[in-house]
Amino acid sequence: MTAETNKPELREGDMPSTSTKRGLISGASLIGSAVPSVQESFLNELDEGELRALPYLFDFWAMPHQLPPEGLWRSWVIMGGRGAGKTRAGAEWVRSVVEGSRPLDKGQCARVALVGETIEQVREVMIFGDSGILACSPADRRPDWEATRKRLVWPNGAIATVHSAHDPEGLRGPQFDAAWVDEIAKWKKAQEAWDMLQFALRLGDQPQVCVTTTPRNVGVLKALLASPSTVVTHAPTEANRANLAASFLEEVRARYRGTRLGRQELDGVLLADAEGALWTSEMLEGCRVREMPALDRIVVAVDPATTSGNSSDECGIVVAGVQCSGPPQEWRAFVLADCTVAGMGPSGWARAAISAMERFGADRLVAEVNQGGQMVQEVIRQVDPLVPYKGVHATRGKVARAEPVAALYEQGRVSHMTQLDDLEDQMCRMTRQGYEGGGSPDRVDALVWALHELMIEPAAKWRQPGVRSL
Repeated sequence: MTAETNKPELREGDMPSTSTKRGLISGASLIGSAVPSVQESFLNELDEGELRALPYLFDFWAMPHQLPPEGLWRSWVIMGGRGAGKTRAGAEWVRSVVEGSRPLDKGQCARVALVGETIEQVREVMIFGDSGILACSPADRRPDWEATRKRLVWPNGAIATVHSAHDPEGLRGPQFDAAWVDEIAKWKKAQEAWDMLQFALRLGDQPQVCVTTTPRNVGVLKALLASPSTVVTHAPTEANRANLAASFLEEVRARYRGTRLGRQELDGVLLADAEGALWTSEMLEGCRVREMPALDRIVVAVDPATTSGNSSDECGIVVAGVQCSGPPQEWRAFVLADCTVAGMGPSGWARAAISAMERFGADRLVAEVNQGGQMVQEVIRQVDPLVPYKGVHATRGKVARAEPVAALYEQGRVSHMTQLDDLEDQMCRMTRQGYEGGGSPDRVDALVWALHELMIEPAAKWRQPGVRSL
């Protein structure tokens, strides 16, 4: 099929109809992946009005996470890493709901709230920013900024007013049929401002709000994501690499890859710390190291899966080491790797644990035997009859075992290498009341056994009369 037969009919000053947009969108991937001669032919066959309109047809250029999901929804959360294109998506969504096919035609919405952390951030990012509303709007339908009234006014009469999350009461009184909310996860008065906005969204048949944010572990965002009327699109920073400086991506990848901060700020992943957690994201980010130091001992700790062959069952395998010259208060532990495996039978996880020992030069394999008893040792011996092995038996609950290990972190005596994301996620869900994640915290259990073996048990022996070496 030729470009001529697919060519949309656009009049100058008009935006394309929905059917015309779909025609353009259906060809976007073909044109984008075509050879230069085909791309040039496509562009040459567009008339002047079509060429003028093409840069402003966001549906044609947008990435999937920047397009509103179908169906009935109250809130659309665009959750992504830094530079993932969230602001552009929010600005284009506002355009899509306030504009009609022609500059003076009414759109779906006429009263919009623009809410950011401060008035200045709304103005400088959401309105005047490089990806803000004014930069995204064609000349014939670009809204006017009325600074004294803090509002945008479109040629068709639609109005968007500016509001600060620092002043939730400023949302008491106005009413809207749409809202764009930016970076809600870092608002100081997030819950109050969000609540006031919900009461104000009362115009039209289906008031909607678009939320663009980098995720943070805050209550208002978690509650929003849990709402049945919320839809979510997500993308990492990497998704928008074509529009970002290569040096920026190289630098942040090198500096933050494998860290919880990187997962939050670059991958756009919401990292949840349970209330009353023994470990927090902030604590774990503060104990990060990038190079493995010289160590006096290294162990591999195993928390065997309770059943075998189930793909959901994990066998926690954690590698850790210690610098233990001098008195115990000077010892430092280093968590080196999480080698946890899932869906393997006993011989599978035993081979994985022994492989980790060989990789890191570990001195001992420590395995919990509460579930498997003698079987655990027999399975390990079948793989390697000579492996240095120690079976440990839990006499206290998980929380009681974990608390003295958490205290070592609070004292700044444990460091983490990178690439421990899943382990750290489990740690941040372990509370004094129990584990708040799904399933069993097998990775945390293995970590606890490793640090008991390296730090807590030897320290207790060191303090016994007449004992000053291990």
